[in-house]
Amino acid sequence: MTALVARLRRNPLLAYGLLAVLLLLLPFLVGAGLGRGWVRVLDFVLLYSMLALGLNIVVGYAGLLDLGYIAFYALGAYLFAWLSSPHFGIHLPFWLVLPTGAALAGLFGVLLGAPTLRLRGDYLAIVTLGFGEIIRIFMNNLDAPINVTNGPQGINLIDPIRIAGLSLGQTTQLAGITFSPPHLYYYFFLAMTLATVFVALRLQDSRIGRAWAAIREDEVAAAAMGINTRNIKLLAFAMGAMFGGLAGGLFAAFQGFISPESFNLMESIMILCMIVLGGMGNVPGVLLGAFLLTVLPEALRYVGDWQRAVLGNVVVDPNDLRMLLFGLAMVMMMLYRPAGLIPSRQRRREFDADDGVAEQEQASLYDAGA
Repeated sequence: MTALVARLRRNPLLAYGLLAVLLLLLPFLVGAGLGRGWVRVLDFVLLYSMLALGLNIVVGYAGLLDLGYIAFYALGAYLFAWLSSPHFGIHLPFWLVLPTGAALAGLFGVLLGAPTLRLRGDYLAIVTLGFGEIIRIFMNNLDAPINVTNGPQGINLIDPIRIAGLSLGQTTQLAGITFSPPHLYYYFFLAMTLATVFVALRLQDSRIGRAWAAIREDEVAAAAMGINTRNIKLLAFAMGAMFGGLAGGLFAAFQGFISPESFNLMESIMILCMIVLGGMGNVPGVLLGAFLLTVLPEALRYVGDWQRAVLGNVVVDPNDLRMLLFGLAMVMMMLYRPAGLIPSRQRRREFDADDGVAEQEQASLYDAGA
């Protein structure tokens, strides 16, 4: 095993080739081993990966705490539903609707960022939290006097994505292989996720990414160095929101139904936890966090069946146990891995430096007491 890892490190092309083969075969392997329902879970892993990468631009790169990120997800989803469903009788192609949804979400990102430029930390978090709740409440009540969102009943019969006449919402035979809708959406979401990863990595290493990092570390020093902090922060809000709007449109097409209950505060917190768990500012860490916090809650649903098989009845409700274990895991992370499972090199150095300073201060206290 060690020899294989060493060989893959020496030959990155071989490693990328094996990873590509694994990703292509993954839905069939998972479907054969765990059932078709888990292929849908893989689809949601990719969706949440896109959302987490978008929020990582705002929180991880620029250091702006955003608790209302789910609002951009909702805007993208509802715009797709308005333009590709019988609700208004409009059925535009996805390649036109998805960019429009991303642009609308980006516009709202600027509208949110503009009045909050002077806010930091907890104050910024409270304002963005309020923005997310305002959007959800609007979606829940804009059914009278003009029915815009259909209220809490939501919008259904949303058009699936069609590519060259192929509907991703119907089972298809290709080269003698049967592809169900979850399989087809998996490959489309995979392509979109890889594109998102590419953009996120390019942004991280770009001049704009370095400006975001400077603002995150010290906004006053960044402004003194000539960085236009206002425009750079607005750009962070807009870029992150566009990824959220894009993921929202994909979610609407995949589900075929949306309602305001799909965009509550808990969703925003879960996406933020994906970034914190995996490692803020680090793309591989964000992807790992999205995978774990999407798959593990689904796996813990089977705890009820295990309790019946072993204890004869359900002692602890699976939903309560899921949240308990989730909270315990986050507390343990803050205690033992505060930088995340796969932190960026910079954050690892920062936490190592903080530990060194703390040890020196503790030693100086002991010396003073002696």
